[in-house]
Amino acid sequence: MDTVTGQQTDASTPELTRCVDQIIESVGKHIVLALPLGLGKANHVANALYLRAKDDPSLNLHIVTALTLEAPASGNELVQRFLQPVIERLYSHYPELLYATARRQGNLPDNIQVSEFFLNPGSLIGNQTAQQHYLSSNYTHVCRDILDLGANVIAQLVAPHPDNSAQVSLSCNPDLTADLIDQAEKKGQKIFKVAQVNAQLPYMGGSAELPPDFFDAVINTTPDFPLFPTPLAPVALGDYAIATHVSSLIKDGGTLQIGIGSVGDSVAYLLALRHHQPERYQTLLNNLSGERSTSLRPNIPLETGRFDQGLYANTEMLVEGLIFLRQQDILKRTVAPGGHYCHAGFYLGSLNFYQQLRDLDQQSRDGLDMCPVSFTNHLYGDENLKRTQRRDARYINSGMMVTLTGAVVSDALRDYQVIGGVGGQYNFVAQAQELEDGRSVICLHSTRTKNGTTSSNIVWDYPHATIPKHLRDIVVTEYGAADLRGLSDRDVIVRLLHISDSRFQKDLLTAAKNAGKLEPDYRIPEAFTHNTPENIATSFEQSELLTHFPHFPLGSDFTQEEMRLSVALVAIKQKGTAIKQLLPMIHLGWRHRKNGRKLYAAELHRMQLDQAHTPKTLFLQLLVIGALHHTESSRSLLAKPEA
Repeated sequence: MDTVTGQQTDASTPELTRCVDQIIESVGKHIVLALPLGLGKANHVANALYLRAKDDPSLNLHIVTALTLEAPASGNELVQRFLQPVIERLYSHYPELLYATARRQGNLPDNIQVSEFFLNPGSLIGNQTAQQHYLSSNYTHVCRDILDLGANVIAQLVAPHPDNSAQVSLSCNPDLTADLIDQAEKKGQKIFKVAQVNAQLPYMGGSAELPPDFFDAVINTTPDFPLFPTPLAPVALGDYAIATHVSSLIKDGGTLQIGIGSVGDSVAYLLALRHHQPERYQTLLNNLSGERSTSLRPNIPLETGRFDQGLYANTEMLVEGLIFLRQQDILKRTVAPGGHYCHAGFYLGSLNFYQQLRDLDQQSRDGLDMCPVSFTNHLYGDENLKRTQRRDARYINSGMMVTLTGAVVSDALRDYQVIGGVGGQYNFVAQAQELEDGRSVICLHSTRTKNGTTSSNIVWDYPHATIPKHLRDIVVTEYGAADLRGLSDRDVIVRLLHISDSRFQKDLLTAAKNAGKLEPDYRIPEAFTHNTPENIATSFEQSELLTHFPHFPLGSDFTQEEMRLSVALVAIKQKGTAIKQLLPMIHLGWRHRKNGRKLYAAELHRMQLDQAHTPKTLFLQLLVIGALHHTESSRSLLAKPEA
């Protein structure tokens, strides 16, 4: 092992140059560099290899990775006004990955190739290089596929032990590294292993710990660069409606997996509401479900009790919602051996989340085992142990669309442009089918709105599927949780019609009848013909519930003004980009301009729109005032302590 020290801002320091020399001496001029998914990339090592290959055409560099993190790109002027200060505050000191910048700009050198098995969601649509080199691979097959590509170098960010012992931690990414090295050794395939130490990374023990001599080179960059944050998105009432139905599927003493995003955040919040405020929870559940749940899930009772035994988490990704549930005394069921309340493969989140991980008490830290996805994502190996641990499993994931016969679309669009990837979704869907009392829960909003046009996310058909219909299980929208397992195509169609937005039920019903999948005289029962966003809002407005469902239930890296603005900007985006589509909101801003300039002075100042000296800035000012007024409600921004 060789330990060297470099500087944060320069990928060509003598120390990094020497590390690159070692790599070339060890593996030759054909370098297949494996970088961890998301947060755990050794940025400076990757950049040093990139620059060497860029300057030396005799080198061939193939970077194989997933979820390359880049600061959010600015859009129109309004978005740019919002994002620029956020980018400067949160990302200005994060070292950009040079291969990502070159790929985005379309100027990767001919001798450098980048392949990812999961793309930064939505950020690379239309990027021909990224789309053409995307690897469609289940998470548990990635090590095999990377080795088949000839991986011979791995470069990973690690956390130093807080007591300066010899140990280091894979921290955010034990997901593939140990498995990759084990499989390489079995194949006789040599991999040069580089660690870049960063004390900003929370130290995680257990399976994530490794001795420094595991690596062939250890780079200590000074100063440590800040971790890449992913600020939480605002949670809409539709998210809370979905979460209410999902939370009633979770058994006390069971097993939980939730993902990143507003639905996962809202599920965590609703579970806490169910545990701490059962009467309020029951009121909302009654408002949203009524008697409808009996026909949607006749064999699955509503779970509404407290979590006295608590939950155990078996998840691919450790998310903020799980730490929130730990704080709420819900994530507390421990499993043997080790007494762990959570097994997880990787993490990524907000600055607040990283701080929470650093601040874990010793018991919570010891009970959280960051480990390979070979353990979390399937049952192979120690199967009896895993089955015992994972009782009453509820694996909760999100989809973009569901066909009326139950296939799930999660990774790509109609023209096969990849949004994110398959990741581990298939693994958990299949695992739920294999566990005796496990269930897979796919969540999606019943509709989506883009450029002012609303479409159904429950569709008759689609050119491809991420999860085939023969693995259909439970599908949840704002309008209910439909149990599809073991049903005929006809009955699956009926239940999905019942949780579809009523504006699209007629066309879906006609398509099913035309295909001979539904009897010609079938009619949707009247109880399911009022599935509208307005009725969802009414369910929350009843009994003064609205004040208890904040926009950011788990906190935020945004300022108060930015939180309000982010909610308003979502509303503007849904309206569209054409002047005609935005006119009602602009008119609303004009009507409330005098009072709005005072009421929203801080938000307008943050957007540099407190003064409007040109027609363009007046237009933007009115639009922001209108959006802020439109989204203003009795909902709070952050969760109250009682929740």
